Amino acid sequence: MLQVKNLKVAYGGIHAVKGIDLEIKQGELVALIGANGAGKTTTLKTLVGMVKPAEGDILFNGQSITRMPAHEHVNHGLVMVPEGRGIFSRLTVEENLLMGAYVRNDKAAIKQDLERVYELFPRLKERMKQLAGTLSGGEQQMVAIGRALLSRPKLLLLDEPSMGLAPIIVQKIFEIIRMIAAEGVTMLLVEQNAKLALQTANRGYVMESGSITLSDTAENLLANTKIQEAYLGE
Repeated sequence: MLQVKNLKVAYGGIHAVKGIDLEIKQGELVALIGANGAGKTTTLKTLVGMVKPAEGDILFNGQSITRMPAHEHVNHGLVMVPEGRGIFSRLTVEENLLMGAYVRNDKAAIKQDLERVYELFPRLKERMKQLAGTLSGGEQQMVAIGRALLSRPKLLLLDEPSMGLAPIIVQKIFEIIRMIAAEGVTMLLVEQNAKLALQTANRGYVMESGSITLSDTAENLLANTKIQEAYLGE
């Protein structure tokens, strides 16, 4: 579904991403792990057109999207839940969710998808008329994921979904991520909690200083002693 070939991204004189290759097959949940500053978020932003690469190619379902404007990615089914959630704080929960369906006009299906989001996140249904800016961090993360689902993603990019959340809320968010994956949505997950990410994913890539240094099944990465020492606190 996604092929990234020799992707390079530079900010000024800083090479944030140094010629990486990665791929994601349909139906996979792939984790991208690494320390702060490794280039993970820059990679995601480049995939959705928010940052332009210096070199390389990005293929989505066989079509090059390297120079595609950011706003067109959603029409093609490539959707990101950004780090920090990026909700509209002065809109209600339901208005935020419906923003995900902005490019759609199939009203009956939108209503169906909205109800599905409320099934996944019952707390959002209770707060549908509440201003999103008044929600807790965990509830805002639910809104951000729900909004992305309303756009019917073919590939969902999740950037640090556990950031700043209490452990019990993190477990709930990852439970939902597993449910979404089980329904067939392909995902690329960037997550600081490497252990949780690899326990959730099928495969993983390790990123260090702008380069992919290792890729393997999630099971093998969890068992890798270097990964355990560097990222799993073992």
